[in-house]
Amino acid sequence: MSKKIISIKYINTIVNNALIEDLSPSGDITSSLIKSNKIIKVKLISGQEAVIGGLDFVKQTFKLIDNKIKFTTKKKDGSSVNKNSLIATIEGSARNILIGERVALNFISHISGIATKTNKFVRLVNKKCKICCTRKTIPTLRVIQKYAVKLGGGTNHRFNLSDEFLIKDNHIASLSIKTLVSLAIKNKNGRKITVEVDNLNQLKKIMGLKFDTVLFDNMDNKTLKMGVRMAKKYYETEASGNVNLKSVKKIAATGVDRISIGSITHSVSAVDFKFEI
Repeated sequence: MSKKIISIKYINTIVNNALIEDLSPSGDITSSLIKSNKIIKVKLISGQEAVIGGLDFVKQTFKLIDNKIKFTTKKKDGSSVNKNSLIATIEGSARNILIGERVALNFISHISGIATKTNKFVRLVNKKCKICCTRKTIPTLRVIQKYAVKLGGGTNHRFNLSDEFLIKDNHIASLSIKTLVSLAIKNKNGRKITVEVDNLNQLKKIMGLKFDTVLFDNMDNKTLKMGVRMAKKYYETEASGNVNLKSVKKIAATGVDRISIGSITHSVSAVDFKFEI
C-alpha cells in the first residue's frame, strides 16, 4: 500500500460512521447553544514532535458537517513537525467546527501516533532492514493503520489471510512443518510463502524447499544471526517477537532483512494535537 492509496470513498465512509457514533441520537447538544452565524478561525497545533498523518480524515470530517467550512493545510501527511507547529487552519461556523473537533482530533492523533512510532523504529535500523507492521490492528481500521505505517517509513506485511501463506507455530503443531511447506508450494498460485521457525532445527528441515521468507520468532540475537547466515542466500529473512526501541538496533545488526513489530499498531500512543481559537 503506497502512501497515497487510500480512497476518498473509504475516508468518507469511515468519517461518516465516526460522526454517527458521536452525534446519535440528538446531535451536539452543547455546541447547539452557540449561534449558527458565529464565525471563528481555529488553528490545529501539534503538541509534540511527530510525523503527521490523517489530514484528509480531518478535512472530510468538517466537509461532511458543513461544506462551507474552509480547511487549509500547512503541512502534508508524512511531514515531520516540531512541538507547537501549525498543521492546518479551519474557518467557518463555530457551532459546526466544534461539532467535528473531537472526531477530527481522534483521527489525526491516532494516525500520527502510528506514523511517529514507526518512524522511531525506522531511524534506528540500517536502510537495508525494513520495519513491518502485522495483522495486530484494531478490527475494521486496518486500512488506516497500515496507511499510517507507510507514512512513518515502514513496510506493510500481508493485509489479510488471503494475501500470502504464513505458516506459524500453531499450524506446525497441527501438521509437520515440511508437509505444510510442501502443500503451500503446491497451492502457491503466485502468492508468497513465509514460514515461521522457533529454532534452527525447524529451519534445517525445510532448507532447500522453494518458499520465500523465513520468519525467526522470539530468538536471541546469537541464534538469530546464525539463522540469517544459514538462510540469507536462499530466502528473505525476518525477525519478530517482543521487539522494542531498545532492542531493534541489535536485531537489525544480525543482518535480517525485515523486522515485524505488532506494537506499532496495537498499542501505540496518540499524538497530542489541539484546536486553538
